[in-house]
Amino acid sequence: MIFLAITLMLAGLFVINAIYAYHTKHVDAHFLSTLWYYVKVSPFFLSASLMIGYGVKFLTKIVDHLTFSLIVSKGLEILVSVAIGYIFLKEVPSWRTILGITIIITGFWIVKGK
Repeated sequence: MIFLAITLMLAGLFVINAIYAYHTKHVDAHFLSTLWYYVKVSPFFLSASLMIGYGVKFLTKIVDHLTFSLIVSKGLEILVSVAIGYIFLKEVPSWRTILGITIIITGFWIVKGK
């Protein structure tokens, strides 16, 4: 069940971040072009929101702690953002990014350790 929760959150976060990254790189900045793009991708936003919501719900059932589930979701979002940055913009994480992710993972370990 934990695998399902993490997979759903990752998939939903990947879809949302990919939509924003694609918009940043490939969609014209004019209002009507942007509006039309978001009208076309709105079903993807809905499905991604459902995936994230169910992922958080399933993880909360497992760990019985909503705050921890939301923190895990935010941590996964940071990892997905780094991956999307590399995929779309060829941005390689710096040592500061790696240090920040390490601090976040350490924070998860401390929070879960109670």
